[in-house]
Amino acid sequence: MSPVWYAARAGVRRGWTELRQTFTTGQDVFGYVLWTVLLMVPLFLNKDDPLKGAGISEGAFMLPSMLGMTLAFTGIGTTAQLLATEREDGTLLRAKAVPHGMVGHLVGKIIMVSGTAVFSMVFPFAVGVFLVDGVARQGGGALLTLVWAIPLGLLATLPIGAVIGSLASSPRTAAFLMLPMMGLFAISGIYFPISEMPEWLQTVGQVFPVYWVGLALRSALLPADAVVAEIGDSWRLLETAGALGAWTVAGLLLAPPVLRRMARRESGAAMAERHRRAMQRVG
Repeated sequence: MSPVWYAARAGVRRGWTELRQTFTTGQDVFGYVLWTVLLMVPLFLNKDDPLKGAGISEGAFMLPSMLGMTLAFTGIGTTAQLLATEREDGTLLRAKAVPHGMVGHLVGKIIMVSGTAVFSMVFPFAVGVFLVDGVARQGGGALLTLVWAIPLGLLATLPIGAVIGSLASSPRTAAFLMLPMMGLFAISGIYFPISEMPEWLQTVGQVFPVYWVGLALRSALLPADAVVAEIGDSWRLLETAGALGAWTVAGLLLAPPVLRRMARRESGAAMAERHRRAMQRVG
């Protein structure tokens, strides 16, 4: 067995271990519950308001859109925060000191973040289907869409988070860099159809993967008549696969060299300097 393959297998085991830990840690579980509550509030407030011409409520439209937002936010935000935190506390430096340790470390993070993203979607979905009508009644075709859309959505967003986490000097910087994501979600058709926005905002929203993940989940979970709320009255599945595929390719081309550059710059002296600056802020 090659050393790289062995490191990758060790990373898979580490990822599953971290995933089990997060599901058995009270603080993390509380975070999942709180996130679900925050998502359910707008669904409850809009569950009886009809979406014009679509035959569903605004709450039903929002549920799959919010699940797409959850996937994208977890893929980007959690990855960025984890890398920035572990860079600051020396975890990445220790991984770098082990032969092929960065390979195993990154594989572990992919497993952990992917599992977290899926769980963060399943919990709100399980609650939401009882709160709003007209969702998840599409049969086998919906399942097939979910089978390719969720993994492709993760592949499109995880590298973005890795790049942000590699560029951030601290978890606080990573959080600051994530602020534009809030505005991006607002113009990505999460809370109301993007087709109701000005054309220039529609164009901006369609550049990023958040919109396409939400569109794929709506196509899978909403009735066929709900397509009238979308641009061009179409689910545009081929365009969705193409857009997410393009982000995946771009991320996989950009993230590895950025991560390698970050790893080369890690040293005991650099970590000590970050620790000194952190102590000055606390003091």
